Amino acid sequence: MESIEPIYAQLILFIVSLIANLFSALAGGGAGLIQLPALIFLGLPFGLALATHKVASVALGVGATIRHLKSSTISLKFSLFILITGIPGVILGASVILQFPERLSEISLGILTISLGIYSWLNPELGQTSNNTNRDIKGYSIGGCILFCIGALNGSLTSGTGLFVTLWLVRWFGLEYKVAVAYTLILVGMFWNGSGAVTLGLLGDIQWDWLPALILGSLIGGYLGAHFAIIKGNMLVKRSFEVITVLVGVSLIVY
Repeated sequence: MESIEPIYAQLILFIVSLIANLFSALAGGGAGLIQLPALIFLGLPFGLALATHKVASVALGVGATIRHLKSSTISLKFSLFILITGIPGVILGASVILQFPERLSEISLGILTISLGIYSWLNPELGQTSNNTNRDIKGYSIGGCILFCIGALNGSLTSGTGLFVTLWLVRWFGLEYKVAVAYTLILVGMFWNGSGAVTLGLLGDIQWDWLPALILGSLIGGYLGAHFAIIKGNMLVKRSFEVITVLVGVSLIVY
């Protein structure tokens, strides 16, 4: 962005971040669909753009947390379970991504992401009511293994892994969509992405002068998206999830 005046460059970054994170907070993931390609288009190489995006995404979790904690009942024990099982995968994924070409993985992830939206659309009642399931040792063991694998994807790939967490919490543990989104935004947004950002920052570089606008957009977008999710209810969140998963999947395949 050397040819763009700094004030206009920051404005562009803010608008991109605001839009990306508003929809991400509403659907439970997918900020990278808009934000990461925009950073690359504006001149950052992949590794630098990914690390910068991860740092900015932490602010999405902060903005959403401020809103969700006002009205959501978040279980501390269940939150710790998601963190303990997911963060080691995030660190593992972030440690290897800069060493390997990611194209085949992105295509595979894109196809799988699209399938999430289709699955949700074909199950109209999914995530509309709370029905706690798989809360025994076997259920937590399987659920934790899958969260570890999603964590590895979160650390290593670019877009949509928060959507995987959202649907897994709905499908396996029986959460309502808006509650699952709250867990995703708070735990994945703040802690998983934070772990990935630190790991990528230690192994690579971060575009620090782009972060103020990205972080401000993430904070405001995260808060507004969480607000709309809470006041409009599960159906809007479900439909947003289905649209965003398809768009993220297509972008991963064709990008």
